[in-house]
Amino acid sequence: MKISVIIITYNEEKNIARCIDSVQDVADELIVVDSFSKDKTEEICLEKNVRFYKNSFEGYSEQKNYANSLAKYEFILSLDADEALSPELKKSILQEKEKGFTATVFEFNRLVFYCGQKIKHSGWYPDKKIRLWKNELAKWNDSPIHEKLEFKERITPKFLKGDLYHYTFHTISQHVEQINKFSTLKAQMAYDKNKKTNLLKIIFKPPIKFFIQYILRLGFLDGFLGFVVCKNSANAEFLKQVKLKQLYSDAKN
Repeated sequence: MKISVIIITYNEEKNIARCIDSVQDVADELIVVDSFSKDKTEEICLEKNVRFYKNSFEGYSEQKNYANSLAKYEFILSLDADEALSPELKKSILQEKEKGFTATVFEFNRLVFYCGQKIKHSGWYPDKKIRLWKNELAKWNDSPIHEKLEFKERITPKFLKGDLYHYTFHTISQHVEQINKFSTLKAQMAYDKNKKTNLLKIIFKPPIKFFIQYILRLGFLDGFLGFVVCKNSANAEFLKQVKLKQLYSDAKN
């Protein structure tokens, strides 16, 4: 059995080389679909001898499904450009290849690097992800954010040891910018599903979220950045609720 590694990119010159290098030993082909980057992403990819394509971006799911359609091999390993296989996860995948794959779908934990620090608690770890599967079994859904694989039939993924490293925000400001963007999208998604909010939710849901992540999910063990992560998550909940309320107010007017 062979693996097609799929990566989608846009202005990922800071991340793409690390991502590609981490999968070289497991990939039988490596496909990058780029959304017309304006930095050195294409140059770096071509130096790494990947199959490089350009395609207009219409959404994460659409781009990933297009990339999957280009794969020659039966199994897909899908990574984001800011992700990379840990040595232990690479070893686990290679062992499965040697066995001819003992399952059709595999999942593993994702470990976030936040401002250079591993976040091992705060509700961010373990963050199980299905990223290796038999191509014919699934497609990415149409969610505008946090897209997920939808399977044609009920499946039980096999768990692999090792972490998928996620080199997410390099600065706290990047996190704040994403929170503002994603809270708008989440509010719109909630509005489209006729979900309601009120003053009690606006007041109490953010501190409850902070308590769950910082205390119950041991965010305090991640030190200062654990506090920042949990506080930002609470703020994200606050922004989602007030933006949802604003959508209903705008609709009335």
